[in-house]
Amino acid sequence: MAHRPGLSHRFTHAIARTPSNSVSKGIRAVDSGDPDAETFRREHGLYVKALQGAGLTVDVLPPLEAFPDSCFVEDPAFCLPEGAIRLRPGTQSREAEGAAIRSALENRFDTVVDLPGQGCVDGGDILMLDDVILIGLSARTNRAGAEAFAGVLANWGYMAEVCETPDGVLHFKTACSTLGDDVILATRVMAESGFFGDRKTVVVADGEDYAANVIRVNDAVLVPEGYPQTHAAIQAAGFKTVLLPTHEARKIDGGLSCLSLRFALPGG
Repeated sequence: MAHRPGLSHRFTHAIARTPSNSVSKGIRAVDSGDPDAETFRREHGLYVKALQGAGLTVDVLPPLEAFPDSCFVEDPAFCLPEGAIRLRPGTQSREAEGAAIRSALENRFDTVVDLPGQGCVDGGDILMLDDVILIGLSARTNRAGAEAFAGVLANWGYMAEVCETPDGVLHFKTACSTLGDDVILATRVMAESGFFGDRKTVVVADGEDYAANVIRVNDAVLVPEGYPQTHAAIQAAGFKTVLLPTHEARKIDGGLSCLSLRFALPGG
């Protein structure tokens, strides 16, 4: 696909969903305690304000008590200027979240399509760069789903590459993010993977792997608070940062990218 400057970080809109009371039952790989719903909602409110402060119009959807993980709206869908693709999350308890978010997608996009076939793709395994879209295979994204998703992207004029996510990494974007301008933030194992070609890589500080999940939104990089060395490295690379609390999201394996769908609509 042709290089599209800003595709990975120039956005006009976002979709987010308020955490439900049932978020305390959210999925987690390691039990570090239940998130507190009220505290999570306060942190989520700061997150939404940061998106708005970066210039986005944010649609904040109401909580879904039937789906504890539904505040992580990035996993059941993927958005591009041409339209939205409803994905099929790889965890059975989250399968219906795609149907629940469809109306919000249709409110913003003329084109909304479903992932073909029976394979699974979580949005957390999709890293959009300006010239390629990387799809990481993981416990939540299988090859059948990744190849079906790549087929949809090809029909829309985008090139995709399927990558083998390193062992022990939940989602591909758990361990890497784009900072834009051909710069990648990544854990050491991801930086050494070869996935990113000759792009510049900013390596996350030892012991701060969680901070690999950031989001570039227009002229700001949203960074989780509590990881000073990685924060300093991002700033040293020339990026403006905004620190945000993600303490409750982390308890159920969530990060900054998971909490919104970010996209650019033609005409703003």
